[in-house]
Amino acid sequence: MTAALDYPVSLAVEDFVPVVCTTVGVLFLRRVTGTPGTIAAAALIGAGGFAKATAKLVVALDGPDLIWLRSALFPLLTLGFALLYLELTRNPGISRTRAAITAAVIGACAATALLVADVLPMLVSTTIFATLTAVRLINLARARGDTLAAVLFGAQIAVFFVLGPLGARADQTVTLQWIEQLTNTAGQAAFLLGAIRLSRALR
Repeated sequence: MTAALDYPVSLAVEDFVPVVCTTVGVLFLRRVTGTPGTIAAAALIGAGGFAKATAKLVVALDGPDLIWLRSALFPLLTLGFALLYLELTRNPGISRTRAAITAAVIGACAATALLVADVLPMLVSTTIFATLTAVRLINLARARGDTLAAVLFGAQIAVFFVLGPLGARADQTVTLQWIEQLTNTAGQAAFLLGAIRLSRALR
């Protein structure tokens, strides 16, 4: 994304949709975890998504490319998904060990990011914790006999891995970005529906 690209406002606005879907989905998971930490996870994930989407909107409105704002995406997503994973796997016997390992992974990726002056290592940590979270949600859905919810969570993480190679392409045309964003919206909508189903199963 650069200011030189003819980046329509409609494309920038649409980028807020998957952010809302994911954030609301995590809030529904509060019924699954029963812990307030899930709300903090939703706030972190939402803040990361809104930061990146806002940076896109500023560029679309012929404003400056706010690198610091769009660079907040992966650090915030890392913290959000890591916290969500810990809340979903809370267990008195092993929570401290899991939390220590989680902190070590985040610390290592953050230190590497600072060393190479690039947020890419934070993408690695985001991928790790988003994947662990998805696996946990799929297992919870299967344990409750909700195959559809499991498929929905699987679709969301599959989209996450598909978007990586697409986003890494140098020829980021408007058409390609529409494909990326609509694919992302579909994946996060699947996550939201899965979270709603899982939360209702616990009523």
